[in-house]
Amino acid sequence: MSALFSGGIWLSSFSSDFAKQNIRIGLVTDSHYAEADPKGTRFYRESLEKMEEFISEMNREKVDFIIHLGDFKDQDEQQREEDTLRFLKDLEQVYAGFQGPRYHCLGNHDVDSIRKKQFLQNIDNTGIAKGKSYYSFDHKGVHFVVLDANYHKDGRDHFYKEGANWQDANIPEVEMEWLKQDLSETTLPAIVFCHHPLFEYWHGESQMHVRNYGEVQKIMQASGKVMAAFHGHVHEEKFTALEGIHYITQYAMVDGSGAENSSFSIIEISGEEIQVLGYKRATSKKFIE
Repeated sequence: MSALFSGGIWLSSFSSDFAKQNIRIGLVTDSHYAEADPKGTRFYRESLEKMEEFISEMNREKVDFIIHLGDFKDQDEQQREEDTLRFLKDLEQVYAGFQGPRYHCLGNHDVDSIRKKQFLQNIDNTGIAKGKSYYSFDHKGVHFVVLDANYHKDGRDHFYKEGANWQDANIPEVEMEWLKQDLSETTLPAIVFCHHPLFEYWHGESQMHVRNYGEVQKIMQASGKVMAAFHGHVHEEKFTALEGIHYITQYAMVDGSGAENSSFSIIEISGEEIQVLGYKRATSKKFIE
């Protein structure tokens, strides 16, 4: 049974033509694939088979597109560049089995022992130029925005082998200006995807959110177009609404051994509601007007 979660900006307030549309999106996050031994709750090797199941299910369901919310791959104890690239390529080959458009958000573990440029050159985002870590696209009357918070405060790319602080994630000024322009130019309702939460989120003493999330929130709120933002990173589920925008985090695919402990969702968007249909450990939620 789906829980109800009300409040927010609704598709029905936009084009009446859109109300007849129905969009279904396959959503997964934090697969952390690597040929590495389990550590705590993370079963790195098993994410390859879990991803195969996700792709098979999304093909069977014929969703419109799939998106991964970051930490696609991980690294092993040796942290060798060539091994990390192999983990990335092996998982991307499985992900590419989806029979439709597919997209990626960049996570902090995606820039651990390889650089951002290397990650981006070895994955495909359908219709998006190689090398772009933040971008947008339209589908069936909705505008989708993918953000990248893997930056130092001064705008330099994170690279953890050089000592980047994973708790200091930032949306740089140039990306915020791009977001403001991007949202101003669309007439469509919008959904935002970002690996790191765009709202305050602490896990114990660890900062999980984008450091300058407040500035990003102001841009999204001022546009009057953003309905929801989906995130990974925290390996926990949270559903909250702030100033008319829903913020959702999802469970990690990597946590737990066995297919029954996988986690992924289908997001259904119509002119009346957004619904999260959870698979395995993931929870289902319905967002109503």
